[in-house]
Amino acid sequence: MTGQVLRESSIVEAVREAVERAPKRRFLESVDVSIVMRGIDLKRNPNLRFDEVIELPNPPKGKPSKVAVIGKGDFALRAKEGGADAVFSPEDIETIAKSKRELRKLANRFDFFVAQADVIPRLARILGPIFGPRGKMPIPLPATQVDRLPATIERLKRSVRGRMRGQPVFHLRVGTRDMNPKEIAENIEAVLSAVERKYGDLSKVDAIYVKTTMGPPVRVELGR
Repeated sequence: MTGQVLRESSIVEAVREAVERAPKRRFLESVDVSIVMRGIDLKRNPNLRFDEVIELPNPPKGKPSKVAVIGKGDFALRAKEGGADAVFSPEDIETIAKSKRELRKLANRFDFFVAQADVIPRLARILGPIFGPRGKMPIPLPATQVDRLPATIERLKRSVRGRMRGQPVFHLRVGTRDMNPKEIAENIEAVLSAVERKYGDLSKVDAIYVKTTMGPPVRVELGR
């Protein structure tokens, strides 16, 4: 990685400290990373907004991302066979969309949506106001490429989305506290590789914090 020295050991140490400092809970806590950027004015240059899907080398066991598929016919059948967490027809979505509350619940229930490409124009108007701000608009896949659907579902289950909102900072789930700290560190490195691809280097990274769901944040030593 360019722009600054960021030792893998610094990330591992921060992960280990974050887990050790967090009291054990009655549920399996996630381990999250926060990336704080600098020198980015999203109002002046919205193209600098970070909004990327990142495949993790070590997806959290027992807590994969949830993927829903919207389609019909063979597309829907292949989605069920491919391990989608839920499959909806366009008519299902139109029925749910009659209640904004139910549509919000749907958007919050899944991490990713994949849709048969030719049904998206039909649904974009009703999904856009609620799914758009959440970064949950369906990923289009042409019906002619239905053979790719199982692999797409599997990839998304291993992935997380890093997305800036109003400020140049984003948060991601990169593991669970029962994972090896090195595995979690490798996931954080995958996130930083995506940052590097977006901005050319890591010089715009101002701070990195690691924390469990309910634990205190621990700052990663960047070694500038």
